[in-house]
Amino acid sequence: MSFKNSRLRVALVALVVALAGLATAGPAAAATQRTTPAVSTSRPAQEPVLVTGFVDLPTSALPADSKKHVVTVTYRNDSAADRTVAPQLLVASPDAGPFLTPSDVTVERRTADGCWEAVQLASQTGTLFTDLPTAQRTLHAGETLTEHYRLTVVNLDAQGTVEPRVALYG
Repeated sequence: MSFKNSRLRVALVALVVALAGLATAGPAAAATQRTTPAVSTSRPAQEPVLVTGFVDLPTSALPADSKKHVVTVTYRNDSAADRTVAPQLLVASPDAGPFLTPSDVTVERRTADGCWEAVQLASQTGTLFTDLPTAQRTLHAGETLTEHYRLTVVNLDAQGTVEPRVALYG
């Protein structure tokens, strides 16, 4: 596997993006979270948190059609302590290219009231990804995070892999 799509490279890109968001917006903005049922969103503004690892979920081929496909990201906090997490969706290009661009796909996230809202994608060396700082939330011990994304391929020639995962902080 080339360095372009290696897990280490993707993890480093996500860390750089998370740190860039923290540096430009400050800790208070980086700690801003969306409210979802059974998930606490309170976090002291003065505590910057860093990504310490990822939980990779099952991957799938990028669908070669223009239909809407739902991808569910689920993570259960089995520890006895609160844990800051962030769901993330990666869409990786084939190692040999062609590289994907954000205009090749659309991604939406289901809100707490059941509506779909557009999600901005960033791109690094052909890997598209959702933002980590805006997706951060704190799970109490025993709580489960379930995030639904809807992926639509706009460019039917696009090829790649859909790689859902959860970033772990602290």
